[in-house]
Amino acid sequence: MTDLTYLPDRTALEAAGLGVEHRRGWALRDCSFRIPAGRICALVGPNGAGKSTLLSLAAGLRRPTTGALHVFGGARPSDRAARPRIGYVAQDKPLYPHLTVGETLRVGEELNPATWDWATAERIVAAGDLPPAARIGSLSGGQRTRVALALALGKRPELLLLDEPLSDLDPLVRHEMTAELMSAAAEHATTVVMASHVLAELDGVCDYLLLVADGRIRLAGEVEDLLSVHSLVMGRHEAEGLPREFTGHTVVESRVTGRQITALLRTDGPVAGEWEVAEPSLEELLLAHLRSPDAPPLLTPGAEPRMNVPAPKEAV
Repeated sequence: MTDLTYLPDRTALEAAGLGVEHRRGWALRDCSFRIPAGRICALVGPNGAGKSTLLSLAAGLRRPTTGALHVFGGARPSDRAARPRIGYVAQDKPLYPHLTVGETLRVGEELNPATWDWATAERIVAAGDLPPAARIGSLSGGQRTRVALALALGKRPELLLLDEPLSDLDPLVRHEMTAELMSAAAEHATTVVMASHVLAELDGVCDYLLLVADGRIRLAGEVEDLLSVHSLVMGRHEAEGLPREFTGHTVVESRVTGRQITALLRTDGPVAGEWEVAEPSLEELLLAHLRSPDAPPLLTPGAEPRMNVPAPKEAV
């Protein structure tokens, strides 16, 4: 049995050396990170990066090939005691089409009798003007999304996993549902891990970040900490190559337009010279790292895993 050692802390989700191998290769490889309890975590990455695979592992629907993934400071997601504490909304939001909205919510109560929250579930459904007698199969994609979220939040999970939950909603409803999610999470101190492609809408909503690219963790940690160690640097530059003032800093991305250079730096102290320096927005940070997959990964101290597991096996 794997020897695990934990420091006393409140951890919602933790991975060390995590890997998942498919027939076509590795979906995830050597992923290590920690998400403290109570965070709203954005899970970001290009298509095929491994986001859905990671969420299905955290939901206890599959097992890793290498390494370990644990919830709540030590349990496996598939453990009987852990499952009632985890809510999961998959990308395809599977629901029984022949059931009505009301019957679907009653199924949620029957499956979660100890924690079911009728007030929350009914509030989410009512906000979409969904009649309880409407059959799931007759609903639009956005309406089914609302029912799926009502089921997930009605369960009162401690850890809520959302795989592109709002992608089929129009902008106004997406904004309203995001506010509902955040309100429910704050009310019950729920940890939320939300995969999303809508980068602009993550700013101001999420306080924690996991950026996955090519099956590996590229950035992990508190959003404020990650932003504070990066600088957006702009100024005039006519020479070949990068400005010498950038030496000693990690250049994540640089772009030249005419005689102007704009670069995202992971700074090690002040940037010398006459440059316009600003802290990047979350969207600017994410886009730069997504466009630069070879940039060195960064985990803030709070995101470093605290469990000891054997080193992952090398792929053949």
